[in-house]
Amino acid sequence: MILRTMTKRKKTKKKKFEPLFAFFRHRLSPFGRLTSVRLTIAFVGLVCLAGAARSFEPAARAQDASGLRPRVFVIFTTVFNEQGFAFPGARARVRRSDQKKFQWEGMSDHQGEVAFRVPPGAEYELVIEARGFKTETRKIDAQQDNQADLTIRMQPQKASHTGPKTETEAGGKP
Repeated sequence: MILRTMTKRKKTKKKKFEPLFAFFRHRLSPFGRLTSVRLTIAFVGLVCLAGAARSFEPAARAQDASGLRPRVFVIFTTVFNEQGFAFPGARARVRRSDQKKFQWEGMSDHQGEVAFRVPPGAEYELVIEARGFKTETRKIDAQQDNQADLTIRMQPQKASHTGPKTETEAGGKP
């Protein structure tokens, strides 16, 4: 004789969220309770995103509306060698045209690019130097726009003469 034991399963009650979402679901709606909950959450999320998107305005539009000038002027420079390739490691310095001391200094990156943020409303002088190349100087007027894009092609220095250097030319004492 085989004894069989019968186990009774407990009946679990489904959690009801009906009071929270009942006003979003119509009794004749083809959607089930879970679908209406998901749609409600998606709708609330879209409303939040729309509100957040409207609160962020581009800085340029905000400045134009208020009539203020931008607080920085960007000098963006790309340096190339004589063959037209990017020139990494070129020394770039910027100063106001009426001053002797350079206030900003940088090196061109692996793509030959260097940028400076300076106060607007003045005239600046950009000097690019590299060993074995002529020094390049450019004047920049920072009174009109908010950015200056410059492309500079470095030219190699030419030797003054081809003969051997004397001790004086090489930097020694006479």
